[in-house]
Amino acid sequence: MTDVLLAVGTRKGLFLGHGRAGRWEFDGPHFNAQAVYSIGIDTRRGAVPRLLVGGDSAHWGPSVFHSDDLGATWTEPAKPAVKFPKDTGASLERVWQLHPAGPSAPGVVYAGTEPAALFRSEDAGETFELVRPLWEHPTRSKWVPGGGGEAVHTVVTDDRDPDRVTVAVSTAGVFRSQDGGAAWNPSNEGVSAVFLPDPNPEFGQCVHKIAQDAGDPDRLYLQNHWGVYRSDDAGAKWTDIGAGLPSDFGFAVVAHPHRAGVAYVFPINADADRVPAEHRCRVYRTTDAGGTWEPLSRGLPEGDHYGTVLRDAMCTDGSDPAGIYFGNRNGELYASADDGDSWQQLASHLPDVLCVRAATVG
Repeated sequence: MTDVLLAVGTRKGLFLGHGRAGRWEFDGPHFNAQAVYSIGIDTRRGAVPRLLVGGDSAHWGPSVFHSDDLGATWTEPAKPAVKFPKDTGASLERVWQLHPAGPSAPGVVYAGTEPAALFRSEDAGETFELVRPLWEHPTRSKWVPGGGGEAVHTVVTDDRDPDRVTVAVSTAGVFRSQDGGAAWNPSNEGVSAVFLPDPNPEFGQCVHKIAQDAGDPDRLYLQNHWGVYRSDDAGAKWTDIGAGLPSDFGFAVVAHPHRAGVAYVFPINADADRVPAEHRCRVYRTTDAGGTWEPLSRGLPEGDHYGTVLRDAMCTDGSDPAGIYFGNRNGELYASADDGDSWQQLASHLPDVLCVRAATVG
């Protein structure tokens, strides 16, 4: 029987869930009173993964911690793992993303930060270096902070080629590198920016999240600030696939870990009304790469609901059928063990859920 580790980052610490045969036990909070905005689970290390956590203390500031024993003990480097070089004139405000690259790049972990920057580690997340070509991109002076700040909040890598890296920046849009970060190009053709005078700019879109298809690494799904999109050419061009959803505004999008063409979103009413679409707690699934969508709600609350799911607060594990998980700003945590067909509530009254990550560990 496979065990599942579920890591839940909240406004006031990290909670770890250990699941087996549908039964769950939780411990925490780890990093009490720290906001946990990012979690990485590095499964490249064998049966016991390395956990990476981006914590944010109101007193001590942001830091990156790691654990090699499923959270029993934690290590914080003696020197800050993520730090802006002095000549940039910038200081770290938050680590929004911790992304272990694939098996083709062992030891490589990316960190996306606020201010909007990408950092790269080659020692499994113990030290990071600034990826300067993105930081010094000629369009940077025109990047504008989103509602949550100006941040690199999504990193997507390609297991076939470790030099191919895609990031999403709030609010500058999608940028891609084909050469390991030496050069970056905006990649937003087809993605709308309805809040700008020109709704189809080269950059400046408010992309909320990107997920990579399990069957085709060149197929990407994108949840935008209004609009759900798919790319079939690794992000060069995007096609609107939002038809059939009650709203195409939202934050989260995830792909099934094994099945091609399967992805999930959590629609939100509107940018000015950030509650579940139609006040219903529903995950929407596509099994044909966005051609059609179906609501998934069996086991979820049936009445009016107001729990918003943030961009990193929904995830899958490595099981098949897949475990699907999401937490919301009401402090509720839900799980499905059957690809989303049915759900159970794992926890309630948690602090505001900011991010969720899961992995099989047995």
